[in-house]
Parts: sequence; C-alpha cells; structure tokens
Amino acid sequence: MKTAGPKLLTNNQPFSVRPDFLRMKLLKTLFDFYLNASVHVAFAVVSLILSTIVLLGISPNSSLLGFTFFGTIVCYNFVKYGVEAEKYLIVSNTYHRSIQVFSFVCFVPALYFLFQLDQEIWMVLLILSLISALYAIPFLPNAKNLRSLGGFKIYIVALVWVGFTVFLPILDQQAALTWDIWVLFCQRFVLVIVLLLPFEIRDLKWDRKALKTLPQVIGIERTKRLGIFLTILWFLFTFLKDELYQTEIWSRFVVSLILLVVFFYGKNMQKNYLVSFWVEGIPIIWCGILWLLIGFG
Repeated sequence: MKTAGPKLLTNNQPFSVRPDFLRMKLLKTLFDFYLNASVHVAFAVVSLILSTIVLLGISPNSSLLGFTFFGTIVCYNFVKYGVEAEKYLIVSNTYHRSIQVFSFVCFVPALYFLFQLDQEIWMVLLILSLISALYAIPFLPNAKNLRSLGGFKIYIVALVWVGFTVFLPILDQQAALTWDIWVLFCQRFVLVIVLLLPFEIRDLKWDRKALKTLPQVIGIERTKRLGIFLTILWFLFTFLKDELYQTEIWSRFVVSLILLVVFFYGKNMQKNYLVSFWVEGIPIIWCGILWLLIGFG
C-alpha cells in the first residue's frame, strides 16, 4: 500500500508566509532596535532619577526628565557607534545609520528640554557630557580615550550615572547635601557598578585585553562573587540613613533579591536579552516597585 509522503512545492505552487510569522519578525526587529538604539537604557536612567525623586521627596522636573531621556539616547549611541565610525560621525553600516538618524532626531527634543533648564545646571551637564564624550574620543590626537584606560571604564560610567541620577535632581531642587543624600550618592555608585558587572561578563569575549575589565583580571566567578557582595553592601547601606521608611527598605530588598538571582543563576550572561533587557531594566523595575508601594502604602 502506497502512503502519502510530504507535499513538495513546485514552481507552480506559490509560497506563502504566515501573517503571524511576519508579525513576530516585525516585533523582534522593533524590539532589537529599541535595545540597540539605547531607548531601554534611557528609560533606565530616567527611572533612577524618578527613584531619587521619590526617595528624597522632591518635585519632579519634566524638562530634566525629558533632557535626560533624549540626551541619554544621543550620548549612548555616540559612544557605542561613534568609536567605529569615520570621524565619529560617518557610519557605513545601514543598520547603524538608521540608529544614527534616530539619534539626530532625538537630539532636537534634547536641545529643547535643555533650554528649559536653569543655566546653573548647564555647567554640570557640560562636565558630565564632556566626560561621556571623552569616553569615546581621545584626549589629544594619537592619544587614548577614557574607555581605553585599563580598569577605569566601569567607574567612569558609574560616576556619570550618579551625576545624572542623583546630583542633577538635587541641584535642580537646590536641596541641601544632608547625610542621607551622601549615603544615596554612595549607594547609587555601588548599584551602577553592580548593574555593569553582568555587561562586563557578557562582553568578555569581545573586549580587548588592554581594557583590563574585572572579568579579565579576576575571572568570571570572582566577578559574580563581587557582584553578590556589592549587592548586599548596597542594601545594608540603607540602614545608615537618618530617615528610613518601610517603602525604601522593601523596594531595595526586592531589587537585591533580583540581583542576587542574576549573579547566582545567571550562568550564561551571553544569552540573548538576559543582560541587555532584563538587567538593564532593573532600575525600571525598582522605580515601578517604589511607586506601587507608595500607592498602596
């Protein structure tokens, strides 16, 4: 008895693509662009500013939030793709060119929000922007950029993030530098370093040895153990504050658990989206937890 085999497409049979497949492919393309064009990291930076605002009980400034969001996109894309571009502007890759065009579009609202801010904030923004630019551009011709300084990359990035997410909101509100704010400075610096460690592990196979990143110097397992130690330290710093609220304790506790899970069970940091979406999104999760606890508190 002859059994029916699989039907083969012939030249007379049209090949059709399922609409759901096309939709999934389109969504994946948009999602990858969302990550690669630094929109996700921009939301993360803004979320840290909002967390600072909630923790200190100060008023939000929509212009500062707007500038930070669009400015982060422009700055991060310049750092990521400008290094490989000719004269830091001309990119040959079509996909990178689309990100560059998107960055130029974001530069317009960034300028708009910048001119809405007080001029005393401009100087701090200039310094932070200069540090960010020097991260990609050499100090002098034939010199190295900040990214090339072995072992310093992670601390430079952490310093810039602290400046944007803690110092700028405080300066904008002209708040006094109390003990609790200094504790917040230290905590934010530690948190950013913790968030950067998974990226250091992920990029280990691509980073040049001259960069001397922590995984290159001490190895992956020790870097993970360092992340665990710094996460616990970040949480314990909370109890050094003079004014302490249950909302802050519980939100930091939940975020600490998430970070510990990443370092304990994140065996493959190179896995798609584990670092670039989930770890990068932890500040967004923390901000959401804070607002939820306040809403139900």
